[in-house]
Amino acid sequence: MIAKTFMPLLGRAGFIFLAVLALIGIGMPVLNLFTSPDSILHVPDYAVTLGGKYLCYALLALSVDLVWGYCGILSLGHGAFFALGGYAMGMYMMRQIGARGVYGNAELPDFMVFLNWQVLPWYWHGFEYFTFAILMVVLAPGLLALVFGWFAFRSRVTGVYLSIITQAMTYALLLAFFRNDMGFGGNNGLTDFKDILGFSVQAASTRAALFMLSALALGLCFIIARKIVDSKFGKIIIGIRDAESRTRFLGYRVENYKLFIFVISAIMAGIAGALYVPQVGIINPSEFAPSNSIEAVIWTAFGGRGTLWGAALGAVVINAVKSYLTGALPNAWLFVLGALAIVVTIYMPKGLAGLFSGWSKVRANKPLKQTLSEAAE
Repeated sequence: MIAKTFMPLLGRAGFIFLAVLALIGIGMPVLNLFTSPDSILHVPDYAVTLGGKYLCYALLALSVDLVWGYCGILSLGHGAFFALGGYAMGMYMMRQIGARGVYGNAELPDFMVFLNWQVLPWYWHGFEYFTFAILMVVLAPGLLALVFGWFAFRSRVTGVYLSIITQAMTYALLLAFFRNDMGFGGNNGLTDFKDILGFSVQAASTRAALFMLSALALGLCFIIARKIVDSKFGKIIIGIRDAESRTRFLGYRVENYKLFIFVISAIMAGIAGALYVPQVGIINPSEFAPSNSIEAVIWTAFGGRGTLWGAALGAVVINAVKSYLTGALPNAWLFVLGALAIVVTIYMPKGLAGLFSGWSKVRANKPLKQTLSEAAE
């Protein structure tokens, strides 16, 4: 009954993706909290934290795919939106530390006391409230995307030129947030978080809850993105991707469509950053690094551009491989990532999603006897 209801809305691949996501989103926290550490079914705490980080990266890749895969906007600056969402959540969590910091100052974060700040900057006010922080998680990346996109799209900046200026945007923010006088912790960023909504961020139950929230956010954003691309609006942005001039000549205000999808995508990236920070325990200017945005594009291409679920899958797979290789072969990881980008571009233009769809079509077209015999071999 559930499959019959949601399959037409999400497609077969989308339904399977959400089903697997729901299974993982519920299964991992349950096996972590309610099984014995000696059990073979037990999921250790570090795996829950690592999995939550992967889900946040998957949401970031989904946001990139929404603008690149469906609207043709190759953004190399989505790491900036991710980082802004993370800083908004980090500022809230810093305000929750209060007098429990190293210097015992109830008003100023430790780094401000260390730098001899006397008064809390005006832009830190309000972050003692969770609702205000959530509002900033949405508004900070959304407003940046709105202002940036308004100027860029109305100036009809496209292609590689748009990619370059998005990269310049995130690099400018990187340099700004590195400055101690910006009031965001400088090079060290924001860290030493104690709790969120009164719950210790080190507690296994809190980490399990954050993991489930990350899975829920990814699922909801996937559904929203799917509804957008399957609507009339979605058909228009696909038309912009494939033939922008023709779409413009048909009477559509192309810049408005591009601006809307760019802002929605930025907000999704900001949500991913906000969920990422309490799970990893730190946010610093390195999250603005252009290489992070480039990696997100590689995740999307590897998983399958223009599929949504493929982009999320690509992010999880590549980061899982990265976690292994950075421990086993730390000096080889960047070479592997570069080689992966080349292989995907030349031999896998549709990414993992293309391989899966091609495999399913072959399976569907082969006689049952032949398929079973091949599986036996």
